[in-house]
Amino acid sequence: MSSTHPLKDQLALLIGSALETLAPDAPVSLDIERPKNPAHGDFSSNAAMQLARPLKQNPRELAQKILVELPKSPLVAKAEIAGAGFINFHLTPAAWHGIVPRVRSERETFGRGDAGKGHRVLVEFVSANPTGPLHVGHGRQAALGDAICNLYAAQGWDVYREFYYNDAGVQIATLAASVQARAKGLRPGDAAWPEAAYNGDYIADIAADFLAKKTVKSDDREFTASGDADDLDSIRQFAVAYLRHEQDLDLKAFAVAFDHYYLESSLYTDGRVAATVQKLVDAGKTYEQDGALWLRTTEYGDDKDRVMKKSDGSYTYFVPDVAYHVAKWERGFERAINIQGTDHHGTIARVRAGLQAVGLGIADGYPDYLLHTMVRVMRGGEEVKISKRAGSYVTLRDLVEWTSKDAVRFFLLSRKADTEYVFDVDLALAKNNDNPVYYVQYAHARICRVFEEWGGMADALDHADLAPLTSPHEIALMQRIAEYPEVVAGAAKELAPHLLVHYLQMLAGDFHAWYNAEKFLVDDPATRFARLALADATRIAIVNGLALLGVSAPEKM
Repeated sequence: MSSTHPLKDQLALLIGSALETLAPDAPVSLDIERPKNPAHGDFSSNAAMQLARPLKQNPRELAQKILVELPKSPLVAKAEIAGAGFINFHLTPAAWHGIVPRVRSERETFGRGDAGKGHRVLVEFVSANPTGPLHVGHGRQAALGDAICNLYAAQGWDVYREFYYNDAGVQIATLAASVQARAKGLRPGDAAWPEAAYNGDYIADIAADFLAKKTVKSDDREFTASGDADDLDSIRQFAVAYLRHEQDLDLKAFAVAFDHYYLESSLYTDGRVAATVQKLVDAGKTYEQDGALWLRTTEYGDDKDRVMKKSDGSYTYFVPDVAYHVAKWERGFERAINIQGTDHHGTIARVRAGLQAVGLGIADGYPDYLLHTMVRVMRGGEEVKISKRAGSYVTLRDLVEWTSKDAVRFFLLSRKADTEYVFDVDLALAKNNDNPVYYVQYAHARICRVFEEWGGMADALDHADLAPLTSPHEIALMQRIAEYPEVVAGAAKELAPHLLVHYLQMLAGDFHAWYNAEKFLVDDPATRFARLALADATRIAIVNGLALLGVSAPEKM
């Protein structure tokens, strides 16, 4: 795989060559950065400031010595000293031309790296209880999780997608009781309607199918309803299978697929919960008090010890979480990432404490958590709070049906996960530059239209002379394209797909500005071929970036 930014690498080599003469043994990190102010050049190095103290020299004077020893390069138009001793580099247009053939030769692999080669990561996301349709918060998780998986895969990681089903407990019992009440002819608002019941129309749909003795397929198993409204166990099994099937359909429509669905109930039936508790007891990390079993989580930074097993013999909710993550570790996943709502914040310290205490050598910080806030939905200038189907919230299916899969993904990824997001349905439907996903996709469609009008073969551009690419718009566009691999690597490292969303918007903006300023299909063959080659490189970067977000790149709009 290619490095993230070859121009940075080449400048580092130039500085390194100068330092071989001035300070061959001095420690220095040859980090090359983009100045915040473009007037300060294309790249900047603080090597002189790093070496000033160990070499006991004035940083500006040392920077001047580096400039004297710096090898001549056709990439560098000017190098100058700024501030306390920064070395700023202004590059030639030719320096940026190299990105165009690189992108066009690497094509779909442009922006990919191999930093994670040989490493395995498990990303757990959505993990919705099978008690109702997926809501827009689950949609945000689905978009985040799938994009992060794609970003990690682009860095060479072996990625495994997992959905954890909480298929036991009070909520499942409430689901069964709700369906049973509907099956017996009760409705929300009736005197005998259970107080804690789920009220959405989907409960009536499940009850109707149950009474009709229908069969539903879930996890490659088929469940046939008994039709007996007094058979609560059959109702529970059928309702869970029904909703898991419905959630599968929602995820399929959202183009999200999982490698595995892990059942919480299996942690008990396989003995993993009991075995994990015993390991903690054997490690001396527990004690009994007030008839309960406690875990010494304060030894691992928690603010107080936590109850693991209550006096009635039942486990508290974080115990199966610890057992589940022991299973992740034992399955060989050296990194685990959990994408959950901010309401899970309280579980982080105790789960990590339990994993360290269990004695398997699991490091602090395992698993990683990405917590997201909920999503508000606006339509027609008003907030939408309920869905007829779900009763008390807007579903992911509602959002996709009102707009599109592409709009929902792009919009839900456009903000940092822990910031509140307002999804504007009207904006998502707008076919203008105010709609960010339209703005990016339209840039791709414009390029496709240019190539359709040209009518030539793309490989005719392979040896195009790029010397005509000297205008400010062209330089800015090539600079932006060159940033793409670093953006992908950074978005993966920071678990921040929004960085890629913002990048694509800026890339599209640079392209639109160039498109509006210049004609591509000009009479001069050299200029025409150079501009078409740059347009093709732009198209590739847009397609690759959108693909990582799970968003399409239509050729016509």
